[in-house]
Amino acid sequence: MIKVGFIGLGRIGKPMAINILKAGFDLTVYDLRAEPMRELVQHGAKAAYSPKALAEGADLVEIVVVDDTQVEEVSLGERGLVAGARADSIIAIHSTVRPGTVKRLAEIGKQKPVQVIDAPISGGEAGAREKTLCYMVGGDTGVLERCREVFSTSASEIFHMGALGSGAVAKMIVQVATCIHMMAAHEAELLAERSGLDFAVLQKVLHASSGQSFVADHWIDRFKLPQDPMDVRRRRTQVFQKSLGPALEAAQEMGLSIPGAIVVERLLPGIMGIEDC
Repeated sequence: MIKVGFIGLGRIGKPMAINILKAGFDLTVYDLRAEPMRELVQHGAKAAYSPKALAEGADLVEIVVVDDTQVEEVSLGERGLVAGARADSIIAIHSTVRPGTVKRLAEIGKQKPVQVIDAPISGGEAGAREKTLCYMVGGDTGVLERCREVFSTSASEIFHMGALGSGAVAKMIVQVATCIHMMAAHEAELLAERSGLDFAVLQKVLHASSGQSFVADHWIDRFKLPQDPMDVRRRRTQVFQKSLGPALEAAQEMGLSIPGAIVVERLLPGIMGIEDC
């Protein structure tokens, strides 16, 4: 059976890694924090103490970190994944990154040779726990097929989008749509409260009408989560704001106007309830 390495045991990565273990795969994990690594070891995983050491024993390495900078930090350098990777092993990038980052790492990986694919995910922590994540994959179809059984431990849908980098493009578009839906859900909530309507009932109306969206359906239980501490909500907001960066940059390079994304990026702190709009 394929040996899997997993980097990034955060809010989404940890349940994904647990799903891999429960499916019976040989799993080695790495994270900068000791606590989630200990937890995964208790579940049956092995721990590695550098990305390089993790890659030395893996056929497939999955990366679930925050952004381009962190992907490059764990992949490159003397202690990075590429330095320790086996020939013909696979590095799958699940993080929301720029297409250029994936292509650059793939070029560097050819020296081993190592296969790189971009496989960003959508569905959040709940999707990871419930095994309903959506995977958007860019790269060689043969490489995807080698990964499919592992990806399926957390996925309800796996879409092959095309050439390397196309998964990252799809994810940046998904983030634009998601964040604009967040603005719509927030404004619907405000209007309902000021008008004396029960927002929970209004959500049912939205679901049954042309105003339906996944974000509106789950605005309180997955996105805004008003019961969460302010620092948690602030970090979540920062992640959403940062996730719009690739689309905003790409639109500028292509000479496209995407004013909705520009507006929502600025208004997200108010939308998420951490400051006034």
